[in-house]
Amino acid sequence: MRFMTTPDNTADASETAVEHTGVAAQDWARASADPQYRAAVVDLLGALAYGELAAFERLAEDAKLAPTLADKAELAKMASAEFHHYEKLRDRLTEIGAEPTAAMEPFVAALDGFHKQTAPSDWLEGLVKAYVGDSIASDFYREVAARLDSDSRGLVLAVLDDTGHASFAVEKVRAAIDADPRVGGRLALWARRLMGEALSQSQRVVADRDALSTMLVGGVADGFDLAEVGKMFSRITEAHTKRMAALGLAA
Repeated sequence: MRFMTTPDNTADASETAVEHTGVAAQDWARASADPQYRAAVVDLLGALAYGELAAFERLAEDAKLAPTLADKAELAKMASAEFHHYEKLRDRLTEIGAEPTAAMEPFVAALDGFHKQTAPSDWLEGLVKAYVGDSIASDFYREVAARLDSDSRGLVLAVLDDTGHASFAVEKVRAAIDADPRVGGRLALWARRLMGEALSQSQRVVADRDALSTMLVGGVADGFDLAEVGKMFSRITEAHTKRMAALGLAA
């Protein structure tokens, strides 16, 4: 899954609203003394690293569907940015003593399964998938990042930076709908399907990894409690509705 930001500030709300205490107020050297916390961060970075690697591959494939040379070049530039994000995560995993391939491996099946279930049939569906579907994952990881140590938080937020796909997708999709309003209905249905698959995939990733799930439900200091998890997914859903509006689609 590709991890990217939205053109508005909705996804940043959790980061700006949190006054960092406990683990979130510590650096990696202090926070990683807790082996369970360290395992959760390795899992998180591994999931993100494979997501960025998959994003690189997918953007390169999407470029083949691009209708113009300019569009192909734009997607190639974005693919390159995603690969650089992957390299940052890979290098960080090595730096903290984790083997990058081993850290990514637990997430390959889930992420590949998501992409197989949501393979776009054309150029426009690919753009909507990158903008809508993948942004849901970005929102999720930003929520988690707000509870990380300062070093890990800074890295996660950096690799979630938008590579330019957000504004590019909005421009192209809105132009297509203006040219043929019937396109909007098809893309709205597609986006709803992406929403469901992306949320299910995010939940599966966490459920399969004990350290990550413990962090989210409050077993690690500064984690979410169950009520907060519900609020988190409500915020993600709200952000999705705003993205749909930006595309000119009904949520």
